Amino acid sequence: MTIREKLEQMESEILSPYASLSRDSKGRARAEEPCDIRPVYQRDRDRILHSKSFRRLKDKTQVFLTPEGDHYRTRMTHTLEVSQNARTIAKALRLNEDLVEAIALGHDLGHTPFGHAGERALDRVCPSGFVHSDQSVRTVEILEKNGQGLNLTWEVKDGIRNHQTEGNPSTLEGKIVRLSDKIAYIHHDMDDAIRGNILKDSDVPRHIGDVIGYTLSERLDHFIHDIVTTSTDKNDIVMSEPVAKAMKELRQFMFERVYQNPIAKAEEGKAEQLIETLYEYYMHHFDYLPYEYRNLLDRTESTKEQVVCDYVGAMTDRFAIAKYEEIYIPKTWHG
Repeated sequence: MTIREKLEQMESEILSPYASLSRDSKGRARAEEPCDIRPVYQRDRDRILHSKSFRRLKDKTQVFLTPEGDHYRTRMTHTLEVSQNARTIAKALRLNEDLVEAIALGHDLGHTPFGHAGERALDRVCPSGFVHSDQSVRTVEILEKNGQGLNLTWEVKDGIRNHQTEGNPSTLEGKIVRLSDKIAYIHHDMDDAIRGNILKDSDVPRHIGDVIGYTLSERLDHFIHDIVTTSTDKNDIVMSEPVAKAMKELRQFMFERVYQNPIAKAEEGKAEQLIETLYEYYMHHFDYLPYEYRNLLDRTESTKEQVVCDYVGAMTDRFAIAKYEEIYIPKTWHG
């Protein structure tokens, strides 16, 4: 019996009857020889962690564009916080931590530069639209490894595709990530807003604070404990009704005070214009795209518009700005 088989046996003995067992995975689009050490979801986690798209997350905006300070979140730190929240919940409920971690680490791989501003821009100009959860799946299926993709399991891709509010993941592990994503961004976006002097802890309305707490740590602790307590011995991942209501109201509060705040969002119009300009430029100069992207037209059923979206959407904030400057800003002449 291999180490992987022993680990799979341990899963069946230790995990909840509602857990997604590695040996019961629906598998990969392309059949592969199993690893002798790692179960399938652990292997997926490793592939995501070593991917180029994961490394790029460190230079992609979470909420605040090009903030002054070293402690504001990026898309990378957001991803790690989602993963940690999700693993804590999964461990407490005896669900599959490897699957949870793989979904969490992969859920935002398709996000654009400049956060949701970049996503809005590409959604406007790309004929087929642009949704970052779908793009994350496209990234792991097609774009990674020069068009080969990562060949992840069905369950991991399902969790990535369905991590947004309107999604409905097929596994409890995917449902954990979906809730953990909301908890993480409400938590850390408020922390960043406090750091940026846009909010104070005391600004949280009393009817919300009385339910889930008045400090960042109180709220995070309360959310996670509530999910674990309410979901124990259930074939579902849920919050209690009062906490779910408070989270929805806190999210609305954040939209009003932070996500639509003119100070926090002052530069987003420029970012959207930059993304749209790069899209139009590469539509007219398609041959300037790297070969790995141009080759997608021959190797896949992708359209020219989709490939340009792939390239621009994969950029980091810094790379997008550098490309814009390279194309449009006159360079100093050295005589």
